[in-house]
Amino acid sequence: MEDTRYFHNIIIMPPRDLIYARLGYRRGKTKVDDRQKEEIERAIEQAQSFMELKGAAKRIRIEKITSSEVVLAQGITFDSRQLSSMLKDSNEALLMAATAGNRIMQAIKVESDSGNLTRAVILDAVASETTDKVLDWISSFYKQELVRQGLNLTSRRYSAGYGDLDLKHQKTIYDTLGLNRLGVKITDSYILIPEKSVTAIAGIRQAA
Repeated sequence: MEDTRYFHNIIIMPPRDLIYARLGYRRGKTKVDDRQKEEIERAIEQAQSFMELKGAAKRIRIEKITSSEVVLAQGITFDSRQLSSMLKDSNEALLMAATAGNRIMQAIKVESDSGNLTRAVILDAVASETTDKVLDWISSFYKQELVRQGLNLTSRRYSAGYGDLDLKHQKTIYDTLGLNRLGVKITDSYILIPEKSVTAIAGIRQAA
């Protein structure tokens, strides 16, 4: 079983299509005038300058899978029928995490407190979508390694707090990956701080 890998200074271009969609714009249906587009693009550039994208990941052997439980090495257990179904053909699990850092959250708060709610909403959208893309970046990093081993990664990933995977499992992922090393904290109610931080689980299996 490998040690946790930490990734710093990740460079990802903000996914503009997803950001615009999150803001309610639909391609071919919603018209964005020049003034609106200029405001959004300025905010995207501002958000990009504030984000400090980092991530962590670890491969862990799957010891047992039942219809409602996944047991990993180190005694790590996840109770979830949906996760069990997703991992049923996997021999390992890949635990992942990503964060956009504190500075972007401070920038969002400043804009909100100043009454610049539109700017705050745009910054929030950029941070959310870009943080999710860090998980894609980590997945791609591992896929390159796995293909040389005759393995691949599940196309789906699962996060604590979604479906039937209780949010309490976020603490398990947090502790296993040592996310304090990325400057991420976790509350007693299992919420990650800074807010634009996410965790996920994917499966590693034999390539078809």
